[in-house]
Amino acid sequence: MAKQITTFIANQPGALAEYCRILRDAGVDMRAMNVSDAMDFGIVRAIVDDTEKARDVLEKAGSVCQIGDVLVIEVADRPGALVELLTILGRAGVNLDYTYALFSRHEGTAGFVIKTDSRSKAESALKEAGIRLIPEEEL
Repeated sequence: MAKQITTFIANQPGALAEYCRILRDAGVDMRAMNVSDAMDFGIVRAIVDDTEKARDVLEKAGSVCQIGDVLVIEVADRPGALVELLTILGRAGVNLDYTYALFSRHEGTAGFVIKTDSRSKAESALKEAGIRLIPEEEL
C-alpha cells in the first residue's frame, strides 16, 4: 500500500506548472501523477517521495490536499499485461475507482496505481496471481 496526495487546483493556465514548481522547490520528487478536471477546478493525484512534506508545502501555498491509500502494482512492460491485471481484478469482483500509470521505474516493468474500495480483496487476488505490489518504500 502506498500514500497518494490529492490536491485541488485552479482550472486555469499555469496552475499545474505552479503546483509542480512548489513541489520542486521543496525538493519533493514525483513518482506518478494524474490530472482531471471538474469544471472550475482541477484534481491532481500524485505519488511522491515525501507525502507529508508535499502536503505541508502545498497547504502553505493555499491548496486543499488530502492523503489516501492506493495500491501500486508492478507488471511486465509488454502488450497485454494491463489486460491481464484488470481481468484478475474483475474476476475477483474488484471495482476500480480510478487507475493511472507510474512513471518509469525499471527496465522491463510498468507500474499502475489503483484506487478501490475493495483493497483487501484486490490485494488477495493479486497475491494469488503472483502479481507484485510495490511497497511505499520502493517508490
